[in-house]
Amino acid sequence: MKALDTVFKTTCTAAGLIGVIGALAMQPAHAADAGNGKVLTEAHNCAACHGPNLNKPVSAEYPKLAGQHADYLYWALRQYQMGNGNPNFGRSNPIMAAQVQSLSQSDLKDISAYIESLDGDLVVKK
Repeated sequence: MKALDTVFKTTCTAAGLIGVIGALAMQPAHAADAGNGKVLTEAHNCAACHGPNLNKPVSAEYPKLAGQHADYLYWALRQYQMGNGNPNFGRSNPIMAAQVQSLSQSDLKDISAYIESLDGDLVVKK
């Protein structure tokens, strides 16, 4: 009988955890705010390196950003945050790492949505 009680408690605990995880998964995701992204890109002076409309970099070393996919941009920015100068764990550009350290993940999503909304010269090779 004791083994049955243990099985019942374990099953109830597992079911409760599944319910909590399911409820968390049903929470609405953060909808990126491109307007806030614009404010953030201006405040962080992204155009200083990436050029006007983030489409004409001041150096060939810097990428054109306008029109890039938001998901790609978000993860690139997160990698700069996590990199800490270690190229094995994220991206290691010290200028970009410094630019994004104070930003939240929500900010990064907003910036990414704004940059994706810009018209750019990026093309997909076929």
